[in-house]
Amino acid sequence: MRLEALNRTAGAPPERSATTGRRTPFSSIRKGWRLYALIALPLVYLIVFKYVPMYGAQIAFKNYIVTKGIVGSEWVGFKHFIRFFHSYEFWRLMGNTIVLSLYSLVAGFPFPIILALCLNYVGSGLFKKSVQMITYAPHFISVVVMVGIILEMLDPRGGIVNAVLALFGANPINFMGEPGYFKSIYVWSGIWQNVGFGCIIYLAALSSIDPSLHEAAVVDGASKLQRMRHIDIPGIMPIAVIMLIMNTGHMLDVGFEKVLLMQNPLNLRTSEVIDTYVYKVGLASQAMNYSYSSAIGLFKSVVNLVLLVLVNKIAQKTKQASLW
Repeated sequence: MRLEALNRTAGAPPERSATTGRRTPFSSIRKGWRLYALIALPLVYLIVFKYVPMYGAQIAFKNYIVTKGIVGSEWVGFKHFIRFFHSYEFWRLMGNTIVLSLYSLVAGFPFPIILALCLNYVGSGLFKKSVQMITYAPHFISVVVMVGIILEMLDPRGGIVNAVLALFGANPINFMGEPGYFKSIYVWSGIWQNVGFGCIIYLAALSSIDPSLHEAAVVDGASKLQRMRHIDIPGIMPIAVIMLIMNTGHMLDVGFEKVLLMQNPLNLRTSEVIDTYVYKVGLASQAMNYSYSSAIGLFKSVVNLVLLVLVNKIAQKTKQASLW
């Protein structure tokens, strides 16, 4: 009786089956159809572009021939994986990919947090909005345009960087032709492009911190740096750990388009990564070895999954936020 009274006061009772009196499966869907319609498009995107292509991953274990199709091609087991592991390119590709990923993660991870902390304490609204617009804008520049800007700025004959060096009497440097400069150019240009957009998440986390904590800290005479250290950083730490776990899950995904566009024969020794190698052996070469390239791509995905699970488990062990 009490339950029925509560249902009547809360609104109309949920639709129930005429025979059993239980709630029907479609009653909740009909009630919240707008939410289901909103999620339908992303769900279709995931199914079509993420899950359906998994069917083709089996060609990594086959000697795929286009005329025979996926089903008719011969199974070869782990032949293509073994070929890649014993290839003279394996250690060079793994080394370049891991070093570039770790460099990007270590150098780029703190900057969105630092920018968000600084913007959080800016008093002038006009200055804050101006900084946000300036730092966010590069994120919306396409990769092709971004690489074009980099090449123009670092051009040894007319680039602005070499023009500045010439003012100090230094000789022009062919930055894109020196293998040792490639990783730094790639990483720091990426930080400049994405740091503003990345700090949006941390600004949202900072806005959820209880203002009474800052008020109490100000009354106690805490400086802004002390408030950052003892209030803001602990407040955004769960979000930072989640972002770190997700970035680690993409350790071997370094950005195929940008690396490929920045490559040239002079810096290929340090710029060749797994993604560009897969593209070259699978599509760009005349052999079009789809099975071999699929095996390499599948290996990369498995390594990313293992790293994701491992880092998430470490976060759980250390009592930090985790994905699950």
